[in-house]
Amino acid sequence: MKTKDAIRQEVWALLRQKKVARFPGAEGRIPNFIGAEKCAKILAQSPAWKNAKVIKANPDSPQRAVRQRALEEGKVIYMAVPRLREPKPFIELDPSKLQSSPYNASSIKGAFKYGRPVTLDEVKRIDLVVCGSVAVNRRGARLGKGGGYSDLEFALLREERKISGQTPIVTTVHPLQIFDTDLPMTEHDIPLNAIVTPDEIIPLKPHYRRPKGIYWHLLPAEKIDAIPVLMARKETKKRRTQKQK
Repeated sequence: MKTKDAIRQEVWALLRQKKVARFPGAEGRIPNFIGAEKCAKILAQSPAWKNAKVIKANPDSPQRAVRQRALEEGKVIYMAVPRLREPKPFIELDPSKLQSSPYNASSIKGAFKYGRPVTLDEVKRIDLVVCGSVAVNRRGARLGKGGGYSDLEFALLREERKISGQTPIVTTVHPLQIFDTDLPMTEHDIPLNAIVTPDEIIPLKPHYRRPKGIYWHLLPAEKIDAIPVLMARKETKKRRTQKQK
């Protein structure tokens, strides 16, 4: 099986070669693609979307149309602060409180200008998770851009019981990003319940278990030290351990 990095390079090159990648380009990121707006329209027809009042969404360009539509329909959105580097690691976009149009607030810059930074405690229960992807398959496997932050955001929200074992997880991608072969998955990777393309929704029965929380043994010390919410959790665990001795 190819490595995650090799698969990412393959997808980025293919999207560029087929001329379906859009600004700001595919390389090194969740790739923006021609047809991303159609994905938002198709996703909006799904029961998971119609039943959702609160959505956790990634901040990347190809999912902007999804975020805009959610705000237009009165849905609350939570987006993570880049690299979870703030004590309040999520931005809340509540359409009833926004001093901006859904279009402006749906951009990364707009979300941080008009949204409200919140702690994990303040996050409402999530009804639907929308994530960006570099590569996916029909077994529910997903590869992101390689930082591991999307999985970590999910783990934090799962531990806080903001996301349950039944919360739908979907992604929007170009068909070229769908692989027919196996993709490498680890225990902290989040599996998908559906893939949305500009043409269709592909329901999935994931062959992988979703993470139940943070897997500390997989986190390098420098990453923990760089994320305030992880540092706070680490200190709490340390104090509890000391009390038990």
